[in-house]
Order: sequence, then C-alpha cells, then structure tokens
Amino acid sequence: MRTLRNLVGGAWTPSADPSLLDLVDPATEETVACLPGGSPHDVDRAVAAAAKAQPGWRALGVAERVRRIGAYADVVGAHADELARLQCQEMGQPVVLGRSFVEAGAAALRNDAEAALDYPFATSVAHDGGATEIVRHPLGVAAVITPWNFPIATLLSIIGPLLAAGNTVVVKPSERSPLSAARLCELLSLPDGVVNLVLGDARAGAPLAEHPGIGLVHFTGSVPAGRAVGAGAGRRLHRAILELGGKDPVIIDSDADPIGAAAAVAHGAFVNSGQICTSMERVYVHRAIADRFVDALVDAARGYTYGDGRDASTVLGPLVDRRQRDLVHGHVLDAAAKGARIRIGGEVPAGPGFFYPATVLTGVDDSMAVMTEETFGPVAPVRVVDSFKEGVELASRSRFGLAATVYTGNPDHVTAARTIPAGLLWVNEWQGGGPGRLFEPAGDSGMGAWGAQAAYDAATRPAAIHTAPVQRS
Repeated sequence: MRTLRNLVGGAWTPSADPSLLDLVDPATEETVACLPGGSPHDVDRAVAAAAKAQPGWRALGVAERVRRIGAYADVVGAHADELARLQCQEMGQPVVLGRSFVEAGAAALRNDAEAALDYPFATSVAHDGGATEIVRHPLGVAAVITPWNFPIATLLSIIGPLLAAGNTVVVKPSERSPLSAARLCELLSLPDGVVNLVLGDARAGAPLAEHPGIGLVHFTGSVPAGRAVGAGAGRRLHRAILELGGKDPVIIDSDADPIGAAAAVAHGAFVNSGQICTSMERVYVHRAIADRFVDALVDAARGYTYGDGRDASTVLGPLVDRRQRDLVHGHVLDAAAKGARIRIGGEVPAGPGFFYPATVLTGVDDSMAVMTEETFGPVAPVRVVDSFKEGVELASRSRFGLAATVYTGNPDHVTAARTIPAGLLWVNEWQGGGPGRLFEPAGDSGMGAWGAQAAYDAATRPAAIHTAPVQRS
C-alpha cells in the first residue's frame, strides 16, 4: 500500500508528523493508500520553498512563464486517462467522465495562462507634465486548497493565472482525494519550488491559510471550512478567494419542453453523483407542465445506473465516502418523514461501496433540509409553482448564491430571473458560457471574483509610481 509524501522544493519529503490517514476506495471500501495527517512544520517548509523559488520564477518574464505552463498543460493532457483512473479510485468519479474533465482542466490551464499575454501588468497615464504608471506585482506565494469532487480540474483552473502572474504556490488537496494531486505534481515540468504539495486535513489546511508567508489563499470547499479559512486569512490580512457550497435552483417555465427540460435537469442533478457545487439541488416547475415533467424526470433517472466507475458503462459512481452518503440519505429520509413522496430511488443499496441511486422527490417544501441545505448527492427535489414569478421568489429564498438556471422562452421572464442573487445565471443551458466568464458568489456561497481578468487582478497587487518632471533652477 502506497504512503504519500509532500513535495517541497522539488523533493518528495515525509511529513514531520508521523500520524497517517487512510484513503479508502469508495467503490470497494478497500484502503488503497495512506497520507500524512499534516502539521504546521510541513507548511513552514513548503512556504519557505515557494518563497525561495518565487524571485527566479518571476524573473523569467511573462512570455517564458506562459510557455512553460503551456508545456506542462500538454503533459497533463497526455496523462488524462491515468489521472482520471486515480480520481476514480480516490473519490469514485467514473473514468469516462473524469477523463473529459482532466482534459478540460488542462485546456483551461493553458488558456488561462495565455491570458497573461494580454493582461495589463503595466499601464501609464500622462498628466500635469508628469506621468503615473500602474504596475501590478505578483503577491509572492499563494495557497491553493482544493476540494475532493473535481481534484484535477479545480486545481488546474486556479493555478494558471497565479503562476503566469509570477507567483509560486503551495497546494493542499482534500484529504479525501490526494492521489490525483500527488500524481499531478509528479508530472511537473516547472522549476523546483514553483508548485509545492502539502498533504493532510485541517492540521495542514489551517496553518497554511494563516501562514505569514502567504499573500493569497484560494479555497474551494464547504461553507464551515470556508468560514474558518476566511477567518484565518483575515487575521493575517491575506487576500482570500472562497468558492463554497451551493443550493442551486432551476426554474422550468410553462413554455419549456417538459421532456427536454427533464433530461437537462437529470444531467444537472445527477452527473458526478450530484457532487458538484453548481448541481441542480432545487427544482421549481410550472404547474402547467409539472406532471409531464416529473414523469419524464423519473424516466430519465432510470438511465442513471450506478456502479464502479472503472466500468465504462457506469453513469453514477459512488459517493465519496460513508459520511457523505449518510448525509444524502438523511436529507431524503427527512423529506419523506415530512410528507415528500419518493418517486424513484431513495434507498441505500446492499453490498460494499458508498453507492446511492438517482432519486426524485415531489411534494417538497422549505421545512425540509433537502430544499434548504446543500445535499451534494444525486437527488432532485421538485416543487410545483403556479407562476414563473413564484419560481423566482422561491429560487431567491436561500442563504446560498452560487448559480441558478432557468428554462424559458419569455424575454420578460429572463429579465426577471436576473434578480436571483447568484454569481452565475444560466438561461436554457446549464453550465453554459465561454472562457471569458468571471463571477463572484453571493451569500454563503463565498467571496472574491475569479475568472478572466478578475483572476489576474486577484493574483497581483497594483502599485502607482508617479514621476514628476525634474525641477531645474
């Protein structure tokens, strides 16, 4: 059985703390690896290595940094199948699905880095006989703390602007999915110390977020953990980008095709076993098409069969661990006890593995956790509304504000949907949008804008340099 180590300054290094955590394959419940529990000393060494490497990395210049990041992206893309299989082993994501996300992550790494070639790292304005230059400096060392549900794609989507801007990074992956991150670092073709890896749970995450040598912490994960990270960063006056949980609504208008909308909602609610921050977790459907929509959604759910993600026919892999499955099933049982109807699914399968079937609930309301708290599982709770306006009002009634989706052909309803407090609004296409997208979550879903130019704004610090004309007597 493999024991994972930290990557510090280009060297694979054992943890200063001998305690180990077991990593369990969620499809078989077999222990497949051990990893360090984490310690402040590990963090100190990694931050020091990143700080030592940063001046040399910055000195390469933007074009050379972008070239090297692009070459690394090519290496990652060439190993997409291997990385997808590691993700499957650690958190259950089907290999076919994982491969597509690794490839997309490699492309995002390359494209996001290339955006540095057009970013205004220096601008100048002449006035009053002098000139003021705005120069954007890298922050130095950035901490990147990533989640378990998309280990590779999330990491690659974050580090491109940070590295291209001249920063170095210390990565702390979730203790629930460290295998793929470790392999990603084994494939590194960047100078030693530019990317460092620290493994562990909060024993590594907390001291990393609060480390005095960090200029920015980028965290993706749960709301409670994000609050702790944000508080730790705040004590050090670090910049923090927090992308946290979601309870994303979808509104199906009366003019929508109920069959097509049901297929779209099934995908948005069940893909990756519902373990997506922007998963469709609250469904509001107009009464005029509700019966046909629900029947079609139940039929679509039957096609989301579960199994080991290493089987190419598997659509739903297991949930990441027993704790997550217990939470998902608890939400379903709570809803059923309060009057919801389970139309399909809703039962824990017998045998090994943390599997859970695609589940559709009707008759739900806001007294149920499944409509107010993040479920993060393959569950689609459906509430019937009498108007699109009512759907918007209910969709807006949440402490979360990550994303929202609407299906409508009515331009006035599209305008009304813009009032939903969310960082992302998708109209007639879930997960739509191009590479220029930038957003900031609302409410408990996080803080700090990311994407496009905002990512480079966050990764750099502006300084104004005013030069007045020389005074001669």
